[in-house]
Amino acid sequence: MVRGEAIRWAYAFVDRPAERFGQACDFWTAVTGTKLSGSRGERDEFVTLLPDGGDACVKAQGVEEGVGGAHLDLAVEDVSALVDTAVRLGAEVVAPHDGWAVLRSPGGRLFCAVPWHGESVRPPVVEGSRLDQVCLDVAPAAFATEVAFWTDLTGWESLPGSLPEFHVLKPPAGLPLRILLQRLDTDRPGSAHLDLACADVDAVRARHEDLGATFVAHGARWTVMRDPAGGTYCLTGRDPETGGLPAAG
Repeated sequence: MVRGEAIRWAYAFVDRPAERFGQACDFWTAVTGTKLSGSRGERDEFVTLLPDGGDACVKAQGVEEGVGGAHLDLAVEDVSALVDTAVRLGAEVVAPHDGWAVLRSPGGRLFCAVPWHGESVRPPVVEGSRLDQVCLDVAPAAFATEVAFWTDLTGWESLPGSLPEFHVLKPPAGLPLRILLQRLDTDRPGSAHLDLACADVDAVRARHEDLGATFVAHGARWTVMRDPAGGTYCLTGRDPETGGLPAAG
C-alpha cells in the first residue's frame, strides 16, 4: 500500500474538446480566480490555472476526441514507485512518459502519476466557492473495486458518503483535493467531473450563469451545471474551507 503522505499534491484536470478549449479556459479561470500559464504539449493542449496566492491545483487539457470530463494527477516524489503500486493494485499503464505516466484504474478511470515540485499551499476560496473535489462516476459492477483501489493507492481516510451511492476519500490536511466515488444507477460507461464546495449554492450558480454556464438539474445536495464548453460539473453545499457538509440544525 502507498502511504497517504506519499501523495504530496494533487491536480484536478478540466478536460474539454479542443475546439472549445478557449471557452473552457475563460470560464474556469474566472470561477477559480486564476490566470493561465503558457501552453505546453505537442499541440499546446495543456495549461495550468495559476491562483493569486497558494500553489496551483487545477490544470486544463484540450482533448481531440469525446466531450471531455475530468481526471486526477497525483504528484509524488517517486513516480516509478506509485506506478508500480498502482499496477499491483490492478491499474494498467496507458502511456509511459519520461518522468510521468498515464494510467487506467481497474474500473476504467484515467489518471496520471506526476512528479511533485514542492507544492504545499492550497489556493484561497474565491467568491464563496472552491474547486476541491474530483468525482469519479462508477458503474455499479465496478464500484467496490474502485473504492478499494483508490483507498489503497492513496492511503487517504476512506469514508461512506452522505448517501449510499457515495464514498469519500479525504486527504491529509493541506492537500487541495478530495476524491468522491459515485455509484451510477446503471452499468453504463463511467466518467468523472469536477465539484465545487459553495458557501451559498444559489449565489455561486448565479455568478456562474453570468459567466456563461447553464443549469442542468438539482440533486439532493448539489446542483448540476454545464460550462460554456459543454462539460458538466456540480455545485455542492459543502464548506469551502473544510470540504465537509454543514452541521445539522
